[in-house]
Amino acid sequence: MRMYDIIYKKREKKVLSKEEINFVVNSYVKDEIPDYQISAFLMTIFFNGMTKQELGFLTDAMTNSGKKYDLSSIKLPKVDKHSTGGVGDGVSLSLAPLVASCGVVVPMMSGRGLGHTGGTLDKLESIPGFNVNLSEKDFIYQLKKIGVAIISQSEKIVPADKKFYALRDTTATVDSIPLIAASIMSKKTC
Repeated sequence: MRMYDIIYKKREKKVLSKEEINFVVNSYVKDEIPDYQISAFLMTIFFNGMTKQELGFLTDAMTNSGKKYDLSSIKLPKVDKHSTGGVGDGVSLSLAPLVASCGVVVPMMSGRGLGHTGGTLDKLESIPGFNVNLSEKDFIYQLKKIGVAIISQSEKIVPADKKFYALRDTTATVDSIPLIAASIMSKKTC
């Protein structure tokens, strides 16, 4: 498979296969595809969108690009709330502890701000000593102890999202609905 052919196919508004999308995501995570080709790929998605099936394949490939945390030892109901961002967004910061106080566990994985907005992690890290880089053990411990925890995606957890996220910020593809949806959902299945 060649990245050129996949870019060309998507540019021509043809549907990508699961194998093609997996190739893009996995090869990019391994640094086998340069940023300029992924930038072109992101732009084709920005202009041509994705089918529901392609979006599912992209989300699945991003989710499986790294380690997943096993939260099965937490027996209480689990929910998450995610924001698409915004300068004044503070809902996640207040809603998660409120929900946790009602006996529902809120495991959250978030990203950095895109464009001019500050993301949830950016806001939290402005608090001296706040740590969003918890180990799996510490993440689960905190969820069991207080019912809420927030972590960042990393080189180990959803690394594809971390790489795509940073590139979207510099390629004017931040507001692509399929890329937003895949980014959010890939962080919800840890």
